[in-house]
Amino acid sequence: MPDTADLECRAISKSFDDFQAVKEVSFDVPPGTFFSILGPSGCGKTTLLRMIAGFQAPSGGDLLIKGKSMLNVPPNKRPVSMVFQHLALFPMMSIGANVGFGLRQRGVNKVDIKKQVERVLERVGLGGVADRPVDSLSGGQKQRVAIARCMVLEPDVLLLDEPLGALDLKLREHMKIELKKLQSEFNTTFVYITHDQSEALVMSDQIAVMNHGVFEQVGTARDLYYHPSTAFVAGFVGEANKYQAKVQVAGAGSLQLLTRDGVALQGVDAGEGLKEGDMTQVFVRPEAVRLSRRQEDVGNLGNTGNGTVESVLFNGANSQLILRDSATGSEMSVALPQTSEFRDLSKGDPIFFGWEPDQTRCYRQAAG
Repeated sequence: MPDTADLECRAISKSFDDFQAVKEVSFDVPPGTFFSILGPSGCGKTTLLRMIAGFQAPSGGDLLIKGKSMLNVPPNKRPVSMVFQHLALFPMMSIGANVGFGLRQRGVNKVDIKKQVERVLERVGLGGVADRPVDSLSGGQKQRVAIARCMVLEPDVLLLDEPLGALDLKLREHMKIELKKLQSEFNTTFVYITHDQSEALVMSDQIAVMNHGVFEQVGTARDLYYHPSTAFVAGFVGEANKYQAKVQVAGAGSLQLLTRDGVALQGVDAGEGLKEGDMTQVFVRPEAVRLSRRQEDVGNLGNTGNGTVESVLFNGANSQLILRDSATGSEMSVALPQTSEFRDLSKGDPIFFGWEPDQTRCYRQAAG
């Protein structure tokens, strides 16, 4: 018999007057999973997290932790802990006092508190600092203290509400790796809220992409990136060149399209059941586009064109080229190959490009 999910939501909803923030969302999180809820501001992800924590009551549905309904259980009685964006550490307390705060609230004796605090600080890489003031720590270290304060309570689920949002870019990059290591070290279920796709893609075992109160897709980072099931997911997760086009011929999942600029494209139906005459949204990843200085090198790719270099955005291995398509006058983003052939490209240089039809993912154009 499979393990009971650490967290399960069954058609959970939340309404505020005439606005429905969360709309009958159902999902489960297996034990020991790093589960991220990714979406833009206002999509309902923080409302969902607050319902899991017990700070807000659902308008409908059920919420279970370890198989037990939490609907009438107050926040302080739920087997969850929460890390907030601004950490909420107590500046007047030492590091050890901060970490042991919840244990003191539970009435644990001082000797056991000291042992448990030392043990959890050791596990987050901060052994021997219990007596130091919180203000003596760096931003990343404070982050680990906030997690230690939660983990010392041994929650079934740790909730994290955009905890890296207040950190500078370099520290955020470092903490993405640190958080994933800590989650593996404790083997605790993490439910992580973010609007930053990079955070979700790097750290998560499973990601739910949320939009207008519903989950558009749940899957691994690879699933979401390479096989987005909706136009919203295709546009929100990763970078993409976007077009609008009309289906000219449809058959066996392959499509022949005509863009609004009159350019013929070949693509694939992303599960929408598209047919002749349908208007579509078309997405092509920058790294799917091949570049060449010679037309014959891209001539057999199915979708081809030529243009001029608009700008080169150098970022080491993540460098990009912005080119202007001669046929449409529109800009296209292309991952710049790290080969000597393209190192001297500069604004105004002519370039040929192309991509395979199966890299052209098509979705039905939403009405309006």
